[in-house]
Amino acid sequence: MRIISGKHKGRRITIPSHFKIRPTTDFAKKGLFDILEHRIDWENLSVLDLFSGTGYISYEFASRGAKYILAVDIEPTYTKFIRNTASFLKMPIQTITMDVFKFLQKQHNHNFNVIFCDPPYDLKNIELLPNLILSNKLLHEDGIIIIEHDKTVLFNQHSFFIHKRNYSKVHFSFFSKNAEKYFFK
Repeated sequence: MRIISGKHKGRRITIPSHFKIRPTTDFAKKGLFDILEHRIDWENLSVLDLFSGTGYISYEFASRGAKYILAVDIEPTYTKFIRNTASFLKMPIQTITMDVFKFLQKQHNHNFNVIFCDPPYDLKNIELLPNLILSNKLLHEDGIIIIEHDKTVLFNQHSFFIHKRNYSKVHFSFFSKNAEKYFFK
């Protein structure tokens, strides 16, 4: 795994071989961050990384200057790996080990500018994620939700869906209450 831009550009992070993960490809990650590059305020950015796995996306946000990142995953070995890596690299990443759906049902006192979700592609109820996030007021009014999924999942009927991008087998769907800010056409 390699960080593709920012302060830690080019840094490789070695994932233990026993981790059962499906990391976002560098091609898809580069495409995603190219989309976000001029659409978000990096200096004041707070990010919620749901189904964070090894923290691949969290490290990229941190390397580019995000001020606060919360990574949530159910697997304690993954959140421990993220904590250790973030500490070593001096990145502003905190972790919570918890089922994401339970996390989304709790009350929270923080609004995030970006909420990134990379659930297992075979996850049941993936289509519930946008509403669970929006109903709990985790997203800042001008914020954006990004859900990574496979081609079988369709969100385009959701009232806050604004865009979808495909990178081979990786699909990103974007949601926001303020679509004008993101200029998707």
